[in-house]
Amino acid sequence: MSGLRAGVRLGVDVGSVRVGVASCDPAGVLASPVETVPRDPRGDADLRRIAELAADREVVEIVVGLPISLSGKPGTAAATASDYATRLAAIATPTPVRLVDERLSTVSAHGNLASAGLGSRARRAVVDQAAAVIILQSALDTERATGRPPGELVKGDVS
Repeated sequence: MSGLRAGVRLGVDVGSVRVGVASCDPAGVLASPVETVPRDPRGDADLRRIAELAADREVVEIVVGLPISLSGKPGTAAATASDYATRLAAIATPTPVRLVDERLSTVSAHGNLASAGLGSRARRAVVDQAAAVIILQSALDTERATGRPPGELVKGDVS
């Protein structure tokens, strides 16, 4: 039997400068943008902000996009997202963090925003949130179709 576990989730798109965050309704029907969090290259303020958003919304899990290349091989961006998810899992504990395939989410987000008439400068401010929406919506749709949680569970590194 396929279905979706009940509860709000956060979707996270990890960029080098910004992190897009989206959430869904408790039924898991629709993902919506939440905010764009500036990356903190010297600390973990961005990770703490995402954990705070998760706690405020009482989410059942956080899904982080894993940018696999079209060839199916992980590259530098995938390693960065994986490391970020591990650090987030340690800070957001006990909320589970999952890595999900997010091929082309940012490209799709740029295309959707351009189709909506946003210029490149305006897109820059919201593209990370739009990519997070695509990541989360894909994870919800996958779970609804398969009856299994999407992606892989991340173990938090507490070192």
